[in-house]
Amino acid sequence: MNTSPANSRVPSKVLLCHNYYKLSGGEDRVFEDEARLLERHGHQVTRYTVTNDAIDSMSRWSAAVRTIWNRKTYSELRRLMRKERPALVHFTNTFPLISPAAYYAARKERVPVVQTLQNYRLICPGSLLMRDGNICEDCVTKRIKWPAVLHGCYRGNRLATACTTTMLATHGALGTWRNMVSRYVVATEFGRQKFIDAGFDAQQIAVKPNFVDPVPPCGNGEGGHFVFVGRLSPEKGIDTLLEAWTQFNGKLIILGDGPLADKVARFASQHERVQWMRHQPAKIVQQVVADAIALLVPSTWYEGLPKTIVEAFSVGTPIIGSDLGAMSEVITPGETGLLFPVGKPDKLLESLHWMSESPEHAHAMRANVRRHFEQFYTAERNYDLLRDIYCQAINDTSFE
Repeated sequence: MNTSPANSRVPSKVLLCHNYYKLSGGEDRVFEDEARLLERHGHQVTRYTVTNDAIDSMSRWSAAVRTIWNRKTYSELRRLMRKERPALVHFTNTFPLISPAAYYAARKERVPVVQTLQNYRLICPGSLLMRDGNICEDCVTKRIKWPAVLHGCYRGNRLATACTTTMLATHGALGTWRNMVSRYVVATEFGRQKFIDAGFDAQQIAVKPNFVDPVPPCGNGEGGHFVFVGRLSPEKGIDTLLEAWTQFNGKLIILGDGPLADKVARFASQHERVQWMRHQPAKIVQQVVADAIALLVPSTWYEGLPKTIVEAFSVGTPIIGSDLGAMSEVITPGETGLLFPVGKPDKLLESLHWMSESPEHAHAMRANVRRHFEQFYTAERNYDLLRDIYCQAINDTSFE
């Protein structure tokens, strides 16, 4: 999938586009990391960004219409492409304000499109393939994703879900996903297969994981704590984590914020071995993870490839994660971490005890973890993959 012909044209000018979320997350960081990576390799990068803060000044009707087709974005991007003449445009996120209209602007200017898929939005209006705390694939193969509307899967709001579903159905019927995008980028083979199951063309989907740059020094895990880093929300397995800790005497540091922040705060106030540090600068997070016995990823949804996992690999910290989706693909039990059945606090507890009571094995894992990082998640390897994907997109004859 990731090899390009010898005569492939490597683009010198690239337009990167991204719709920032209100609460900064992994997709925002991927966009920024890739921009810096391309610039370091001599590419001329132009950025086009919008932020969801703009929604606050819109009516519901206006926001809904722009989710399906944003005329302003279409016009702005056409003008920008005519001015900059990029060889390719790469979108990290278009939802909701950039909208799929951006692909049509690129096609009109004869510029190939690459789209990163950091979640499952194009096959699930709620984006997580989850409902009521459980994995749900009811909408994956449906042209009209009516079960999502019935259950209000997007933010628990049927009207908002209907808008997202209408966007997906409209562009599915128009052939947007098939004809306007040359290459999709996913972080794992697991994610790639989910989109293939939903009807996407396997030849259009390339696998490229996230990366860490610059590479930090390897940690030693001598902080004696376990750590959770991420959004404090139900799909991240917060309930599983806290329930396991009611029976475990080890030290836990939680970094992050979100809708379950109050619950985490109460739990930390009642358990002296649990510390909630909210959001922290990247350097502090990196040090806390490097000093940890293991990073905990008890997610109950199909994670793409959380940046936190790659960052833990970069400092040699093993992962204890749910045996689900991409984590089953990237974590090798006994070598780079441990897996436990999703949503089972008693099984998570067993993994915690094993890591705590087998320090020599846990320490030996660190060298394996670092080697795994150096093999798969460095910036240089990532650049090679990204360059090849760009070349494939440019050589796509459907854009001639």
